[in-house]
Amino acid sequence: MTRHVDVLIIGAGLSGIGTACHLTREQTGRSYAILERRENIGGTWDLFKYPGIRSDSDMLTFGFGFRPWIGTKVLADGASIRQYVEDTAKEYGVTDHITFGRKVVTADFDRGTALWTVQALIEATGETESWTANFVVGASGYYDYDKGYQPEFPGQDDFQGQIVHPQHWPEDLDYAGKKVVVIGSGATAITLIPSMADTAAHVTMLQRSPTWIQALPSDDPVAIGFKKSRVPDAIAYKIGRARNIALQRASFQLSRTNPELAKKLMLAQVRLQLGKKVDLRHFTPSYNPWDQRLCVVPNGDLFKVLKSGKADIVTDRIAKFTEKGILTESGQELEADIIVTATGLNVQMLGGITLTIDGAPVKFNETVAYKSVLYSDIPNFLMIIGYTNASWTLKADLAAAYLCRVLNIMRDRGYTTFEVHANPEDIADESLMGGALTSGYIQRGNDAMPRQGARGAWKLVNNYYRDRTLMHKAPIEDGVLRFTKTGTAVEPGEKSIGA
Repeated sequence: MTRHVDVLIIGAGLSGIGTACHLTREQTGRSYAILERRENIGGTWDLFKYPGIRSDSDMLTFGFGFRPWIGTKVLADGASIRQYVEDTAKEYGVTDHITFGRKVVTADFDRGTALWTVQALIEATGETESWTANFVVGASGYYDYDKGYQPEFPGQDDFQGQIVHPQHWPEDLDYAGKKVVVIGSGATAITLIPSMADTAAHVTMLQRSPTWIQALPSDDPVAIGFKKSRVPDAIAYKIGRARNIALQRASFQLSRTNPELAKKLMLAQVRLQLGKKVDLRHFTPSYNPWDQRLCVVPNGDLFKVLKSGKADIVTDRIAKFTEKGILTESGQELEADIIVTATGLNVQMLGGITLTIDGAPVKFNETVAYKSVLYSDIPNFLMIIGYTNASWTLKADLAAAYLCRVLNIMRDRGYTTFEVHANPEDIADESLMGGALTSGYIQRGNDAMPRQGARGAWKLVNNYYRDRTLMHKAPIEDGVLRFTKTGTAVEPGEKSIGA
């Protein structure tokens, strides 16, 4: 039997749960369901289990705008974030709308009926389940959950130890008293080093090139002050969130307008943490700050283990793996019992779903995003991709609220279909995220991603203040977003799930 809802959300992570909450909060009156491939709420925060996993954005902006994150920690561990998302779902009655263990395989939009037909694989049984919906929301992120990026290194099969990718961390991995080499310099590597250093015999971070690193206090001093003064949580959250959004934006703007000053400030902080004799070569990337995402370390935990001698950094290229470890191009052999390949993600849009319109395949790399959430010539569809220079959830909240505005206008005026169409002069050559970041995974995923816009609301600029105006205040009926009144009601015999 085909099941029908007004809004079908794909993914029960931050974006999917947030969207569902907004549908209720904004009184859209729309029925909805969430299809989640995993058996738990949380998305990324349910998948990744490596030691020390934590947010790389402050929790006052990484939390939902409508539900305060309670606590003084600047960054939070993965388990706490997953619990926060699950608690939010329970509070807003979202959990009962989630169907777990469903891998969405295909989604086809029929222009004649203005309905999506979605096929989902029940992986536990191999059976297929059919859904129809008026609207589909892609909330599954932009990376492949099944496989992280794993380069083929020369001599890899010669290594006698264990090779682990952080995306699939073995629960029983024992690294106590062992030599560990972590390949990579991004947020995952920088989190792993201090988390493993106290238990392992020694940890080496092997990086081809450095990443810009910024130390932050573990606990927010202002949040601590508010807590001691018994400021109500909602007020403290609102003030702290606004402050942190402004600080994030100021940091990014400084890096764009005066990159040399930004570099000097960051390197001065490294020198303050590690002393005047530190080799800044290990901390000085060839690119400007925010050309790739900035890495943050609470209380300088990375610097502390480096200074203690429990860990070190080697900046070099890999010549080959050996039986005992890794031989670098400079001739240094790094002995290891365990090698962790923190080498990044594989970009995958919409969880690899085959998307079609009237049976014709949709190629995401031929679409362009409008207001960074709607995609050209794909009707009744929204896909959420968070910020690259700020917290993911800031964009997710804006996108969900914007969808609700669109749905409410459609309800009030009898519209059944929305769609945006881009002209050639609206489309740039680079990918949606390629204009903002030079990170390896972004460059590798260029051919899979939608295009960047060239002007106006088509152009993604990763600016929360600008997007808040575009999505919360600008008119919905703006001459680009177009509506029609064609469609169909739910057929007899189909099951509708109420909101």
